[in-house]
Amino acid sequence: MMKRVKTNPVLLGLINQLIELARENDAPIWRDLSKRLQKPSRNMAEVNLKHINRHTSADDVVVVPGKVLGSGVIDHPVTVAAFKFSERARATLMEQGRAISILELTKENPGGKGVKILE
Repeated sequence: MMKRVKTNPVLLGLINQLIELARENDAPIWRDLSKRLQKPSRNMAEVNLKHINRHTSADDVVVVPGKVLGSGVIDHPVTVAAFKFSERARATLMEQGRAISILELTKENPGGKGVKILE
């Protein structure tokens, strides 16, 4: 059986940068996130807004190792970082909080303090 290898250069670069950041900043959250992103694409997280709304409170910082989908609403300000966003999810998040890339989050918070991972 042939082993499948990820070919998306953006994803591969992100995984390598997360591993480096984890080592440089002694931040195990980035190593954990890199391992989750290395999973097969069929196992990548797809999280709806209603799930984010249910499991966060105001001003939380959340990272999704996959895609954020637009089903549901957000009724409090929250910062969400993800590999991908659907158009509706990004628009809804921008009304109440922030939708940023995982790299932007690592630049703002290299130590990963206070960041939750949602799958």
